[in-house]
Amino acid sequence: MKTTAFTKYHIAAGAKMAEFAGYNMPIEFTGINDEHMAVRNGAGVFDVSHMGEIWVKGPKALDLLQRITTNDVQYSCMPNGHGGIVDDILVYRVDAETYMLCVNAANIEKDWKHICEQGRAFGMEAGHGKELYNASDEICQLAVQGPLAMKVVQKMCAEPVEDMEYYTFKKMKVAGCDAILSITGYTGSGGCEIYAANEDGDKLWKALWEAGGEYGLKNIGLGARDTLRLEKGFCLYGNDIDDTTSPIEGGLGWITKFAEGKDFIDRALMEKQKAEGVTRKLVGFRMIDRGIPRHGYKIAAAGGGEIGHVTSGTMSPCLKVGFGLGYVKPEYARPGTEVAVVIREKPLRAEVVKIPFV
Repeated sequence: MKTTAFTKYHIAAGAKMAEFAGYNMPIEFTGINDEHMAVRNGAGVFDVSHMGEIWVKGPKALDLLQRITTNDVQYSCMPNGHGGIVDDILVYRVDAETYMLCVNAANIEKDWKHICEQGRAFGMEAGHGKELYNASDEICQLAVQGPLAMKVVQKMCAEPVEDMEYYTFKKMKVAGCDAILSITGYTGSGGCEIYAANEDGDKLWKALWEAGGEYGLKNIGLGARDTLRLEKGFCLYGNDIDDTTSPIEGGLGWITKFAEGKDFIDRALMEKQKAEGVTRKLVGFRMIDRGIPRHGYKIAAAGGGEIGHVTSGTMSPCLKVGFGLGYVKPEYARPGTEVAVVIREKPLRAEVVKIPFV
């Protein structure tokens, strides 16, 4: 298993560790519910160094990105040419010929292969010092999340960062380290992500905890990362979206931009889906009956008959009820519609609701 620049600190803190996307990662420290509420109410730090970073550079960089992504340069996805999604990604524009892509940990090799294949059509080469470069093993990343997160991070920065807008970033010094500070996150509670070189990991980690002491900063594992993202209705690749789901089906029409001159992969198919409708839609639901939905459970109509399946589900730490995401036939996708989640062969009542859940 691979380790991150911070693995030794997680082990020292007594984290429950497990393999995730080839890395030895912390799943929980003090418990998922405790960590979840710490982020909702204060500040927590996640080690997300397992995520991938790919550089796209040169005079053809924007042309390639316009071809392989559905959105302008920010949160986007890469269609696979068969109506599905290679990955959902973040795209950072450093300048007109320099872009960094943050990709999901489990998809790094798949994404890298796809980008290189598409890049060849633009005459772009892959490798160190070339237009395409996979820097995933060289970069560490921390997500500092929660309503107090930016107060913590501000203490590490010489320039103001607390009023930076959502989905903006700066190349700047953080704790004296060269970094990218990105006002993004996967919790819906505010905060940022900090990208830095692995060799600066120790310095960054120590400075963060010195800054976070007065704000009650806590370690957060991947378990609470999942419950936090689910309460906000954020998709998880491999569960809610994958190579078989289109962004239109997955509720990602807002990142699928049919702008003039943007001839991205699968554009015609997605335009047709948007105009004519789809055969399934990703929805949020809350349990009415007592029960905890899980990935793969069947979703049925209130009167019986299978209409879809659960993609993500658990007990909400904030709402104290079972909830989740799942695909259903379009006629059952309207908020307020009663459906049933089949748990241990028993249909339990649930209601389709608007997301986010909290």
